[in-house]
Amino acid sequence: MAQVESDRALTEILRIGARVRELREKHNFTLHDMAAKTGLSKQELSQIESCETNPPVSSLLKIAKALDVGMSWFFQEKTESAEISVTRLSERVKVSRRPHHRKGEVDYIYEALETRKSDKHMEPFLVEFPPLDTSEMVFASHDGEEFLTLLEGRLEFRSPNRVEVLDPGDSIYFLSSISHSFRCLGDKSARAIVVVWSKA
Repeated sequence: MAQVESDRALTEILRIGARVRELREKHNFTLHDMAAKTGLSKQELSQIESCETNPPVSSLLKIAKALDVGMSWFFQEKTESAEISVTRLSERVKVSRRPHHRKGEVDYIYEALETRKSDKHMEPFLVEFPPLDTSEMVFASHDGEEFLTLLEGRLEFRSPNRVEVLDPGDSIYFLSSISHSFRCLGDKSARAIVVVWSKA
């Protein structure tokens, strides 16, 4: 069962990379163009497209904005613009880390909780944070705002000027433009609901 889950998560990484390349080429953007539009390096973009890295949510948000699509576009074959959208448990899309994780690569597992609505303003995820040493933390920033409520485990939030430790039931809301990172404290992974709002 674990192998099936791993294979499915890897398939999502492969699909995301292929779809990023497909839409970039449809727009006639070079990697240089995309780097200028997203603030990501050409190397980072190339690694995402060639499926060498698990793209973190922050990078996907920047890519989606540059390509004028919602993040749902990366996770679902068909998107819709409806007033009500239901995503069943079996339809949720999980993106895991690659088997051979590299230093400096974001080390969390995220699951898209809404994969159909194309024009939504919020992106909800179930995120699993494995135990991590402070030296392994990877910081990110992007436009918008972010909300996290912790379901299980203990989680440390870090920004340049603040450190907060969250216990189950605790929540945090912050501007995503602040450089930030999370790490799990303890031996077992922490799980949280994360909602990201990205400016149009």
